[in-house]
Amino acid sequence: MPRSYLELTLSPKVNEVDHASTASFSSDVLLVADLSTFQILPWAEQTARLICDPCTITGMPLRTSPRLIAKQMLGQLQSMGFSLHSSFTYECCIFGAPERVGPKAVFFPATTLLSNYDLPFLQQLVRGMYYMGVDVESFSSANGPGQMEICFKPRFGIDAADSAFTFRTGIKEMARKFDYIATFFTDDNIHNSGLLSHSLWDASGRKSLFHSGNGELSEIGKKWLAGLLQHSAALSCLLAPGIGCRNQLSKGKKNSKNLLYATCGCNDNSCSFNVKVHGGRETHIDNKLGSAMANPYVVLAATIAAGLDGIRRNLNTEQVLSKAPGQQKQFSIPVKLDDALAALAEDSVICGALGEPFVQYFIAMKMVEIETQEQDADKNKGLEYFI
Repeated sequence: MPRSYLELTLSPKVNEVDHASTASFSSDVLLVADLSTFQILPWAEQTARLICDPCTITGMPLRTSPRLIAKQMLGQLQSMGFSLHSSFTYECCIFGAPERVGPKAVFFPATTLLSNYDLPFLQQLVRGMYYMGVDVESFSSANGPGQMEICFKPRFGIDAADSAFTFRTGIKEMARKFDYIATFFTDDNIHNSGLLSHSLWDASGRKSLFHSGNGELSEIGKKWLAGLLQHSAALSCLLAPGIGCRNQLSKGKKNSKNLLYATCGCNDNSCSFNVKVHGGRETHIDNKLGSAMANPYVVLAATIAAGLDGIRRNLNTEQVLSKAPGQQKQFSIPVKLDDALAALAEDSVICGALGEPFVQYFIAMKMVEIETQEQDADKNKGLEYFI
């Protein structure tokens, strides 16, 4: 396929063909199928799914591919004797088919998903995901109208992000069959959160390295957490990548027009990074900076990059953990998207881990969104997330 299909910024002001590497940009790329991801779709006739990784004609991996970047970061973990056990939790909204009220099309929320009216959709969704290899731990109604929360069971390596990717695509396709529209979009009126729960294990996946045996996070876990805090500004840009996501970060918080602060705590759901050491599950960290709009592969890769930096540099969290979350003012997070993009560009560790090509395209795409939003008086820009 043409490489430009994967690397367009959609900016009317920028013509990528005029780029310095025009010959490279205008070339073809190969999509190399990961045969382990082959699954027959239960909700479509004579159709199967394969996840592919893009590379150049000469076989070089395309450095703007989020899945390849995530696999590279997992490879770094493996080379250091570690593995990652993780799972995603998403909120998404289910709307009925749009109806025209006056001059505008209005989306009405679906009724409570646990009611008899919506039960066939929910049953087929769970069954379909089961056959696709996606281990759904729980479904529940969330706070918003027509909103649901989905928790996945933890998996090792890239399987966690593949499961999240499969679900995000699958629920949209299945919703359309029932005349619903599923969206992970976040704006001023809809907030769909995204959470990554994760823990560090040895390379064999037999021993949790976050578990200390005394009810606290282990020493290596504290270094990992310190890395997350140190790079929280750049992480927030990648994990809450939309303009609406940034507004939701500061919602309900005092004096938060320009800056917020990343916080951590133990069994405290109000914190950006919540260390969970209860309930019979392995000790893990909930990364709560995210929105459901974020790409799961990017979330996985960026979290690993930040955590590994904490281990490599022997960063310490004792000073932060000794304070109440409300008193932790060391690690600031920009509220505005353009400020967050600047923080990402200035974070040499995260940029180096994800690679300059990816970061350049990510920032370019987000700058186009900012410009489009400013020019869109009717706020129709968000409609692209319903497609």
